[in-house]
Order: sequence, then structure tokens, then C-alpha cells
Amino acid sequence: MQERTALEDSLGAIGRIEQELEDQVTLAELGEAENDEGAIVEAETALQKLKGEVERRQLEALLAGEADANDTYLEVHAGAGGTESQDWANMLLRMYTRWAEDHGYKVDWLEETEGEEAGIKSATIQVKGRNAYGWLKTENGVHRLVRISPFDSNARRHTSFASVNVYPVVDDRIVVDVKESDVRTDTMRSGGAGGQHVNKTESAIRLTHIPTNIAVVCQNDRSQHRNRAQAWQMLRARLYERELKMREEKAAAENAAKTEIGWGHQIRSYVLQPYQMVKDLRTGVSTSNTGAVLDGDLDQFMEATLAQRAFGGGPAQVDDVD
Repeated sequence: MQERTALEDSLGAIGRIEQELEDQVTLAELGEAENDEGAIVEAETALQKLKGEVERRQLEALLAGEADANDTYLEVHAGAGGTESQDWANMLLRMYTRWAEDHGYKVDWLEETEGEEAGIKSATIQVKGRNAYGWLKTENGVHRLVRISPFDSNARRHTSFASVNVYPVVDDRIVVDVKESDVRTDTMRSGGAGGQHVNKTESAIRLTHIPTNIAVVCQNDRSQHRNRAQAWQMLRARLYERELKMREEKAAAENAAKTEIGWGHQIRSYVLQPYQMVKDLRTGVSTSNTGAVLDGDLDQFMEATLAQRAFGGGPAQVDDVD
């Protein structure tokens, strides 16, 4: 039913766009024939808006990967730097939650480890909706923040790092075999809000895949059994994402189409002081509207990264931001 709905939406959009194009071209021709400047401007504005929708639809058509249409897990981890990085990780988590809500996706909170003073050390959410993984996979990597620290009494400028990991939810179409003997299970008490229950029972589950050292944690449910089932699903998803990444790297090496980014895995810089700038170091896309970006306006960055992957080309040659 989900696939049928998506196809109906795509086909309906094609018909609507064709009709809108024909209507606006006719309006522009009538405006020129009658010297009606207002009609011409109206048609040109509508055509520009239509062009933007067509470009986005074109990118959505490129989300044809094996798992692009699936729901996704998104993890945020604070880097070294204590409170500064933990606060930055919390800001990133809020940014992605806002983006998901603005696009009609549902967000489930699976795990969160709070920082000692502020922010979070790590958190995991599940974003549910068609193409959630296809869009959010462009956010994998290290994100850097430059700002005047609100935690520094001397008001000095600080640089903070946090990493974002995105991997698809494995559905019934995808089979991932994991030997139970390769997985270590640890139980622990859940953290965060939840009343006395979280302090008395070891309902949280951590699974560690010994051959790859991949670990997942789930603590969102009061039931250890449900947390265990969710953790196994998350582990299979992580292993599947690892396999997808290995395939992509192999293909990129064979085609000599991948160039190492000079800044390691860093993908984007967010500068709040001494000027306002968000710059993607892969595509060169930048904006001075930092407030909108931190409120979830990420489409321009995601679209540019998808286009770069689809149509080829290495990382953009851009100067880093101090």
C-alpha cells in the first residue's frame, strides 16, 4: 500500500505539473500579446516555483537505492570537549527533529544519555516515513560548530564537534543473518526521566556485535523484552548499513570517483561568531541564515549532496570557515 501510494503521488504530480506548465505558458503568451506586464510577471513567478518542484521531484526519483525508501535510525554523539560538544549534540538533535516534523515524518526517541551539565552525550531516534533514509543518509559525518561559548565566563570563541550516524531500518524485504554467538548482551538501568521504575529494574539493553565491535542501546520501553527486540532490529540495521557502505566504497574505488575530503569526515561547518555562516564542505553550498538551518531548514544541503552523488563529481573545492 505504501508503494502504491507513492506511485500514485508521483504519477499525479507529473500530470499536475504538465497542466500547470501549459497554463502558465499560455498566460505568459496572452500577457505578451496584450502588453499585460502583470500577467507576465505572475506567469514567470509561477514557473520559477514550478521549476523548484520539478527539481525536487527529480531528486526524489533518484532515491531508488535498496533501502532509500525505508524508515531510518539517526544517532548523534558528542565529540571531545565536554559540555560544549554535548550542548552542540543537543542542538543537532533538535535540528533533525525539526526537519523531520516539518516534512511530515514521525519521530520516536529510542535512547538518550544526558550530559553532566548540559546537552547530551548521545541519543538515538527513529524517523518514520517514506524516503526518510534516502534524505537523511546525506547527513552522515562530523559537524563542526564555531561560536562564543555560553559556558565560558570569559566569552571566548570555541569550536565543538559532534558526529551523526544514519542507518536504515531493516524491513521484511531485507534479510540480515546474525549469529547469536557473535553478540554480547548487557543489561543496565535506564537513564533519564521515567519515575522510580527506571532506577529499580535493568530494562535497558546493549547489544555488541563482537566481530565488528558495533554496539546499540535501547531503553525507551519499560519492558526488557521489547527493548531487546528493538535492539536486535537496530543491530541488524547497523550491520546492513555497514554492508551498504562497503559496497559504495568498493564501487567508488573501482570508478575512481571518490576523493578524500581534506577535513577527514567533517561535512559541514556552522559558524555563529564572529559572522553567521553554514557551509557544506562537500558541495560548497552555504547560507548566512544560520537560525533557519538550526531550526531544520536543511533541504538545500541534502538536495545538493544527492545531486552530487547522482550526477558525479568529487567534493567541491571550497575554503573552510574559521
